[in-house]
Amino acid sequence: MEEVEKVNISIMGRKHRVPAGLTILQAMEFSGYTLVRGVGCRGGVCGACSAAYRLADDYHLKSGLACQTVVEDGMELVQLPFFPGNKAVYEVEAITPDESTLREFYPEIARCMGCNSCTLICPQNLEVMEYMSAALRGDVAKVAELSFECILCRLCATRCPADEVQPFVAILARRLYGRHLAPPSPHLAQRVAEIKEGTFEAGLGEMKEKSKDELTEMYKARDIEPQ
Repeated sequence: MEEVEKVNISIMGRKHRVPAGLTILQAMEFSGYTLVRGVGCRGGVCGACSAAYRLADDYHLKSGLACQTVVEDGMELVQLPFFPGNKAVYEVEAITPDESTLREFYPEIARCMGCNSCTLICPQNLEVMEYMSAALRGDVAKVAELSFECILCRLCATRCPADEVQPFVAILARRLYGRHLAPPSPHLAQRVAEIKEGTFEAGLGEMKEKSKDELTEMYKARDIEPQ
């Protein structure tokens, strides 16, 4: 039987030998860790598993999503309770968005150096610096559009020399756009009314009685709107 190639890593100062090709999450579980926080979808769409690490003979602190980053020989891993960023406190209903709103809540956006580090590290390949430029101009709608697929992992904030918190600026813009700027959707109002009237309760009850395989088949056979 062919021996599986393995690499040496360190997790919170403890050395482990794990199969090559594992992601950070898989390597931690292989090493006996039970993951109860900092892990969600495992597919790069929830942003919960931001990790910090160093590589052998490299003093730079690196970061990435643990569900996507593959372990390397000599990698040293640490877990942080949260990644950097101070979040502004606000009531979306009470805000009237204008060209200065984003700067009022996040004045640090004016310190942007244009280094583009935020864009380069984004696991979603978003044009982060571009939407931050739009934020500086006060273009709430543009920020909401360009940041729509942001997963709030905050990896961009770990690389920002101006201490900006790009994801928090983005979520404020999306909330403002959705509440105050986007045209109202008649379909949404109709669906909310149907839910309040209990239109779907019988169907939900039937689904709860089905097996996983039956639900899978229902999902595959669902009506899909054309792209």
